Amino acid sequence: MNEFLFVVVPYICLTTFVVGHLWRYRYDKFGWTTRSSQLYENRLLRIGSPLFHFGIIGVFFGHVVGLGIPESWTSAVGISEGLYHFLAVSVGALAGLATVVGLGILIYRRRTVGPVFSVTTRMDKVMYVFLAVVILLGLYNTVAANIAGDYNYREGVSIWFRGIFRFQLHPGLMADAPWSFQLHGLVAMALFALWPFTRLVHVFSAPLGYLTRPYIVYRSRDVQLGSHRPRRGWDRVG
Repeated sequence: MNEFLFVVVPYICLTTFVVGHLWRYRYDKFGWTTRSSQLYENRLLRIGSPLFHFGIIGVFFGHVVGLGIPESWTSAVGISEGLYHFLAVSVGALAGLATVVGLGILIYRRRTVGPVFSVTTRMDKVMYVFLAVVILLGLYNTVAANIAGDYNYREGVSIWFRGIFRFQLHPGLMADAPWSFQLHGLVAMALFALWPFTRLVHVFSAPLGYLTRPYIVYRSRDVQLGSHRPRRGWDRVG
């Protein structure tokens, strides 16, 4: 069972993540969008969206350090275990709290604002459930592991996670982790599997074409221009 949960399931979810994005980009380019609802309501969005997005960026980089960088590397550059856990609690909890508050505002907005709720799809609802569970479990683990508990996830969960990509599998390390870490990892993998089929695909989009696209030419019929030289990008017609 441990090998199925902590080896087979992650590979199935990550394969779905990669293949699903390739499939959607190939067959659903017009659906590759955030499905923005800003035109329906803007007041709550202006508060919730920055909180969520800046918070989740902090959470992402926290996971990069906590899961992707071995403990020996941070020790080698002079970051003691005490300093690391202080930063994990202070910065991680702050980023996690901002993410939770922002997500709560966005969910409240989507549920209470009629026009926004009317354009909410079934996959949106599923995505919000998995996203909320992953974030809440992550915030709980940040506090529990660094303050109330004695479990060092960098000697267990982190090695298991890196081993997935290096094909050096350690399901026993994840099996020995507290239940909250196990559930957090499994729900996160399920979210990766759902990712290509939700609005989360916009994470991999960037408007790089704006940097090289030509100017948009505006033509004016204003007869009052006289002999003045038109502004850049404007051509007189007629």
